[in-house]
Amino acid sequence: MSRIVENIHKELEINSDEKTQASFQRFFKEKVTYYGVKTAVVGKIAEKYWIEVKTLDKKEIFALCEELYQTDYTEDAFIVSFWLPNYVEKIELRDLEVFRHWIEKYINNWAKCDGFCNHTMGNLIEKYPESLNELKKWAKSENRWLKRAAAVSLIVPAKKGYFLQEALEISDILLHDGDDMVQKGYGWLLKEESRKHQQEILSYIMKNKKKMPRLALRYAIELMPKELKTRAMKKE
Repeated sequence: MSRIVENIHKELEINSDEKTQASFQRFFKEKVTYYGVKTAVVGKIAEKYWIEVKTLDKKEIFALCEELYQTDYTEDAFIVSFWLPNYVEKIELRDLEVFRHWIEKYINNWAKCDGFCNHTMGNLIEKYPESLNELKKWAKSENRWLKRAAAVSLIVPAKKGYFLQEALEISDILLHDGDDMVQKGYGWLLKEESRKHQQEILSYIMKNKKKMPRLALRYAIELMPKELKTRAMKKE
């Protein structure tokens, strides 16, 4: 194990607390590995070591990120999610292959998936819109986290009103998926697109609500006015 990762682990161990340890697992259906450190504290540790890490070349930074993922600790994955959005100017389109590898091999709960995809993947997509074609391939994967990643990687761009058509296309691919993690993912994406495109999202929901799982539907309409929610939820 590298010196940097060893030092990060020592700080995580020191900062774990019984209350966080006791409550951590209840947020997950899957068995997760964790130290039990508050997210805000993990962020401070990540920021401290980013000052040291950011002077390294990209190959070395990516190697450290993979080493952190390999431990399986949720906090280590959070460290990666804190680091890489600070590195957006150095991220290249070809790094999408690395990111897919990490998701397929190391992502095993919603927190790791969303933490990485919301900003690191979101930044890459805004910088390289041509990467959207790869997301559509992810949506057709057998890997549940890659499918969720196809949706939640667009969350931050969607808040700005970007990529509506692609968001609808990905939702189409995921529409009948039986996995609740996937349903919540694309439902969340539709919700964020509704901030700037309420009518378009409502039209999509009304068109598909008979076949859309109720879980995804409830997520998608969360930001809509009460009368529109009632209209969307009404069985016809």
